[in-house]
Amino acid sequence: MRFSFNDLKLPDAVLAAWQRLLASRIGQRVAALPWWHRWPTRREWLLFAAALPLLFALYVLALIPFTPGIRDIRKAKLEQPAQIMSADGKQLAQFKRSNRQWVKLDEMSPSVIKALIATEDHRFYEHHGMDWRRTLGSVVHTLRGDPQGGSTLTQQLARNLYPTEIGRAPTLNRKLKEAITAFKIEALYTKDEILETYLNTVPFLYNAFGIEMAARTYFDKPAARLTVLESATLVGMLKGTSYYNPVLNPDRALYRRNTVLSQMVKRGVLQEAEFAQLKKRPMRINFERQEEPLGMAPHFAQHLRKWLIDWADRNDYNIYTDGLVVHTTIDSRLQNWANQAVARQTRTLQGVANGAWSQRDGWNAANPLVQQLVRETPAWRAARKRADSQGKDKATDKATDKDSEEDTLKALLADKAFMKQLREDKTRVQAGFVALNPATSEVLAWVGSRDFTQDAYDHVQQARRQPGSTFKPFVYGAALQQGATPDDKRVDSPVEIQLAGGEVWRPTDATPPTGREMTLRDALAYSKNTITAEVMQSVGPARVARLARALGVRQSPLDEVPALALGSSPVSLLEMVNAYASLAHGGRWLPPMMVTRIEDADGKVIAEFSPPKPERALDEDHAYALVDMLRAVVDKGTAVAVRQRYGIHADVAGKTGTTQGNADGWFILMHPEIVTGAWAGFNDARITLRSDRWGQGSRSALPMVGDFMSRALRSPVIDAKARFEPPEQSHWWSDMVGRLRERMQGWWPDQQPPAQPGQPATPEPAPAPEPAPEPTEPPGPGLSPGEEIIESTPALPAPSIPLTQGTLGPTDQRAVQEATPTTPALPGGEDAPAGTGVVITPIQP
Repeated sequence: MRFSFNDLKLPDAVLAAWQRLLASRIGQRVAALPWWHRWPTRREWLLFAAALPLLFALYVLALIPFTPGIRDIRKAKLEQPAQIMSADGKQLAQFKRSNRQWVKLDEMSPSVIKALIATEDHRFYEHHGMDWRRTLGSVVHTLRGDPQGGSTLTQQLARNLYPTEIGRAPTLNRKLKEAITAFKIEALYTKDEILETYLNTVPFLYNAFGIEMAARTYFDKPAARLTVLESATLVGMLKGTSYYNPVLNPDRALYRRNTVLSQMVKRGVLQEAEFAQLKKRPMRINFERQEEPLGMAPHFAQHLRKWLIDWADRNDYNIYTDGLVVHTTIDSRLQNWANQAVARQTRTLQGVANGAWSQRDGWNAANPLVQQLVRETPAWRAARKRADSQGKDKATDKATDKDSEEDTLKALLADKAFMKQLREDKTRVQAGFVALNPATSEVLAWVGSRDFTQDAYDHVQQARRQPGSTFKPFVYGAALQQGATPDDKRVDSPVEIQLAGGEVWRPTDATPPTGREMTLRDALAYSKNTITAEVMQSVGPARVARLARALGVRQSPLDEVPALALGSSPVSLLEMVNAYASLAHGGRWLPPMMVTRIEDADGKVIAEFSPPKPERALDEDHAYALVDMLRAVVDKGTAVAVRQRYGIHADVAGKTGTTQGNADGWFILMHPEIVTGAWAGFNDARITLRSDRWGQGSRSALPMVGDFMSRALRSPVIDAKARFEPPEQSHWWSDMVGRLRERMQGWWPDQQPPAQPGQPATPEPAPAPEPAPEPTEPPGPGLSPGEEIIESTPALPAPSIPLTQGTLGPTDQRAVQEATPTTPALPGGEDAPAGTGVVITPIQP
C-alpha cells in the first residue's frame, strides 16, 4: 500500500510547508527513495524502535564531557575562597564567588530542612538524583497545558552551582545536562552534604546567597534561630525570589508561606492544629541589606582580583574554591594611616567645596555649567526620549523642539530632589593615594577613592588627570642629561614660544617676572612656569617624554608639545609615583609589585615573586642631582609645609602640582624607603574648589601625604634616619677629567656666556651635591620667612591649538575649554592670589 502524506488530513498550513519541503532539492532526493512511498514493515518498525534508545544513549554519552567534571563537583562542597593577606599577616579581603557565609547543616534550624524537603522534593531520600515519577508527571501536566517543574533538589543544586555550564533554557539539552550532573553529585555527596550545599548556595536577592545570609537579610538573625514561619517564608521564595519577595510583595509572600506550611502538614512534619494557628499570623520581616565586607584596601583588592584570575587560569587554579592564600606587599599599618589621612583631608576639602558652591554664583539654575551638567544626566536623556516619542519632529519644527528642550531643562532645574542629588554627586571631593617602596617598587598603601561604597572608580590606577607641576622634574632631568647643572642660571623674564599655526604661547606665573637670574634648582623649588617652559625649549619635548616614559609613565600617552612641560598630558597617580620611585632608586625603574608569594590551602608555596632586574632610566649622578633639586622644594619652595606644618625633618624631597583652574591638586614626596603621592579633585574636571588658595596642591594634596608621612616616620616601619646617598665617585678617570675641567675653566673664566632663553645651558662641572640643610633663607623670592609660596598654576595654550587633544577624555577636553582661573573670596576675608593668564596672539608678518 502506497503512503501519502495527504492521508493524514493535517492542517493546510502544515501541508503547505510540506509541499515546499518536497519542492526543495533535498525534498526531491528524499522523495525519490523507494521506501518513502509505502508504510514501513513490522521489521522496520522494530528496528526503528530499537534504534531510538541507542541513539538517545549515544547522545547522552556525548553530553557528558560538556558537564562539570568530578574534580569541580568535589570542590563545590568545599568552597574555599582566596585569602588576601597583608605583608604583616592581616587579612585584606576574601575573593568569594558571591556574598555568602557557609554554615553546616547542624547549624541551621531543623524547620528549614523540613520545609525544604516537604515543598521541593518530598522523596529526596529515596531517589538517586532524578525522581522519575515526578519527572513523568511534569511531562504529562506540561502536555496538558499546565507546565510544572520536575527537578529534584539535586538537579536544582546542579543549576545553582553551574549556571554557565548547564544554563536555564527550557530545552531537552539542558535537562539532560542537568540530570547527568545530578547523578554525578549523588555519586560524590551524601544526602546531608547535598542539603548543606544546596542551602548554602541558593540565591535570595539583595546580594544574599545561602540560608545564613538570607536569615540575616530578611529577619536579622542567624539561620540557627529561624522559626517555622520564617523558614517557610524563605523556602517559599525559592519558587520565584522576585515574585515572592516579602519586602516588595508581602501579600504574595504570605500566600506562598502558607502553601509551604500546608505542604509540611501534608508530609507529616507539621501538626494540623499548629498549622491552623500559624497561617493566621501576619508577615513580619526585619529587613537589613547585608553588605559584603570591603576590607581596608578595596581598590587594591579589586585591581589584584583581575591579576589573580588571569594567573589562576594560566596555572589551573580556581580563586573561589582552591583556598589560595595570597601574600601581598601592602603593610596594614601604612594602609590604615593612608585611609585616615585621606578621610581627614577630604572632609576638610568637602567643607570648603560646600561653602564655595553655596555662594550666590555657585550652584544655581542660572549657572551655565549647572545647566550643562543637567543636560548630561540620564534623567535629561529619558525626558528627551519621552518628548520625541510624543511626536516631536526635529527636522520640521526646530523652534518647537528648542522650546521643548527649554521646558525639560526648567522642569529638571525645578526638581529639588533631583538637583540635590546631582549637586552631591558632582561636588563630592575625591582623592587618590599610593605609596611604594622605591628599592623594590612594592605597593605599600593604596587608597583609590574617598569611599569605595560611594565611588568604586580607582583614582590611583584608572583615573587619568593632568599632573601639573609634578611633571616638571622630568623637564629638568632631561636638561641634566643634556649637560645642565642645578646651579645653571636663567633670567626670570617673560617667555614667548612660537607654536604651529602662527600663534605664540606666553606662559605666566603667579607673580610677575623679577628680571633677576635664578638657578634651575630654585626655578624648580618655586615652580616657575616661565623658566620651565624655557628649559623645555632647550631640551625638546621628545627628550622629556622619553625620560618620563623610561622612569615609569608607560601607560598614558604623552603629547610631545611645549605644554607638556607644565603637565598637559593626563597620567595616572600610580605612574607618577612609580616614576618618582625610580628617581629615589638611583634612576632605576621597576614595575609596581603587588604579590610576594601564593600558597595553597595546605600552606605549600606554589608561586613566589620577586622584583625583576631594574631598567636604567636615568644616570645615577643625574638622578641624585634631580632628587637634590627636589629637596629644595621641601626646604624652601612650594612644599615647605612638609617641614613647617608636619614637623618632618627626615631627608625627603618632593613636588607639588596644580592644574589650570585648580581642577587637580597633586603632591609626591620621596624618602629613601618610601615614596608617596596624593591627588585631590573631583570626578568631573569642570568642578573645582573655586579657590586659588585651597585648590593648590600644597593645600589639597600635601596634607594627606604630610599626615601619613609624619606617622610613618615615627613608627618602626620606616627608618627616619635614612638618607639619599650620593653616588660613589671613585673612578680615576672621573677624577682626572674633573681636575682637567677645573683647570680649563681657570684658564678661561670669562668665556662662558650666560644661558639665553631657547638655548641649551653650557655644561658646568659640579661635585656631587650634598644633602640640603634646613632652610635659613627666605622661602622664596621677595617673601618673608613663614610666608606661604603660591604655586604657579600651569597656563596652558588656548584649546584652539591642538596641544592636548587625543589624550584627554571628553570631560577633560571640556575642562580645558571652559575652565578659567577664578578669584573668589577666601576664608577669613583674604583675597585669592591672582590667577595665571594665557595670551595667544598671531605672529605679525
